[in-house]
Amino acid sequence: MVNYRFLGNSGLKISEITYGNWITHASQVADDAAVRTVHAALDAGITTFDTADVYANTAAEAVLGRALSGQRRESLEIFTKVYFPTGPMGPNDTGLSRKHIRESIDGSLARLGTDYVDLYQAHRYDHETPLEETMQAFADIVRQGKALYIGVSEWTAEQLRAGHALAQQLGFQLISNQPQYSMLHRVIEGKVVPASEELGISQIVWSPMAQGVLSGKYLPGRPVPAGSRATDDKSGAEFIQKFLRDDILEAVQRLRPIAEEAGLTMPQLAIAWVLQNPNVAAALVGASRPEQLADTVKASGVTLDADTMAAIDAALGDAPNRDAEDTYRVSPERRLV
Repeated sequence: MVNYRFLGNSGLKISEITYGNWITHASQVADDAAVRTVHAALDAGITTFDTADVYANTAAEAVLGRALSGQRRESLEIFTKVYFPTGPMGPNDTGLSRKHIRESIDGSLARLGTDYVDLYQAHRYDHETPLEETMQAFADIVRQGKALYIGVSEWTAEQLRAGHALAQQLGFQLISNQPQYSMLHRVIEGKVVPASEELGISQIVWSPMAQGVLSGKYLPGRPVPAGSRATDDKSGAEFIQKFLRDDILEAVQRLRPIAEEAGLTMPQLAIAWVLQNPNVAAALVGASRPEQLADTVKASGVTLDADTMAAIDAALGDAPNRDAEDTYRVSPERRLV
């Protein structure tokens, strides 16, 4: 079964393996298979589910809502996000303005079939909306009981500090950040994690398997496997390209004996590695088939000793991206519409 961790400086516990439906529901996976996979997650002890209004242009939220229908709401932690364009993508159908946040939370709650979400997240930083306006809108949503906590995604250390300070002034908690983090993508370690530890903010990390590259199935000098994520634009093919260099794939293959020595599969090693970081509250995982989760959840509760962690670093060498400046390149300077 899955272990639980506190989310930030709050009393909320979440499953350290959290189910995310970014590129599966209403896109890669048929609705009935998505429902079966969510039920398999529940059976495995996962109680925390993460989605966003932009996933499949709102359809992923609706699928997750149907999949969770009939479950005891108090036993679940449901997260969603706001920022990216949705609906007809008009000029106010995006960003973190008061108007878009207010309309988006109501739409998300209706699709998810719930009166509240446990965590409502700013999917990116909005450079075109005053931060004061954004945080005041989040404060109002918390006071209205539509969200219990507020988080963000892919914010820089400075943005986290500014948002946290405003949240305190407005009487609510900013408790989480959702960045990309894996053995191969470690840009948050330089600035974001130290600031978060100081502020009482946890990381909920996405792509802990580097878009599947850390499974070891992509081999150097070989074509990508047919039907894999790297061949499917709907499955995040653009995100995986940076990991498909032969030098990176060769480094990943050097992890195989380390996983075997630890008694883990390659995916389990990747998930267990991110969970060794005490600032990480949860690793986001997706699945296109129920049986995939049975393997993944075995990473929960695994402790990698110092020798294993050192062996991983030695095997990967210079392959991981550790450039802290990359955190400043994630949120677009202008909205997408």
